[in-house]
Amino acid sequence: MLIVGIAGGTGSGKTTVVSKIIEKLPKDSVTVIPQDSYYQDNSHLPLQERQKINFDHPDAIEWSLLVKHLKDLKHENQVHQPIYSYLTCIRSSETILINPSPVVIVEGILILGQKELRNLMDLKVFVCADADDRLSRVIQRDIIERGRSISTVLERYENTVKPSHLQFIEPTKRYADIIVPQGGKNSVAIDLLTKFILQNITK
Repeated sequence: MLIVGIAGGTGSGKTTVVSKIIEKLPKDSVTVIPQDSYYQDNSHLPLQERQKINFDHPDAIEWSLLVKHLKDLKHENQVHQPIYSYLTCIRSSETILINPSPVVIVEGILILGQKELRNLMDLKVFVCADADDRLSRVIQRDIIERGRSISTVLERYENTVKPSHLQFIEPTKRYADIIVPQGGKNSVAIDLLTKFILQNITK
């Protein structure tokens, strides 16, 4: 099993990079494990308090469960991936059954900051984009997918997203084996990543 970590700031184009890689790989050869599925369950807090959580802080993630699931997959065991809702800020009682596959892509903003997680990765990738491009994508995503107003999105960006990016995300670039500028627009980097993956799963 090949484990690939794809990190980068919020709105940097990580998901697009992952999607374009998957398109080029054999069907059913890839499993994607999103960091976002492993946010701590905050159902014990009132909704108003849950909405104030800094989702760009490492403490927001249940890393031990994510590491356990990756190890389980590596040992050819199924895992039950949590389902997290950004609308309610809690985990669903349901889970998604994930089967082992030749390639596992772990995708998330904070994944390279966790040593135990990094040590499980065969390839570590950091996706870059200009800050204004990232902000534009965050505004579109949070309004359309998460039902937030533009004022709420901008306030959250200034208070949590931007400072957390500078403190917790950008510094993890030094752990990357490959840095992909321009996110999903960088077709050369995506082709190189795809070729590397193909070479390592067909050995």
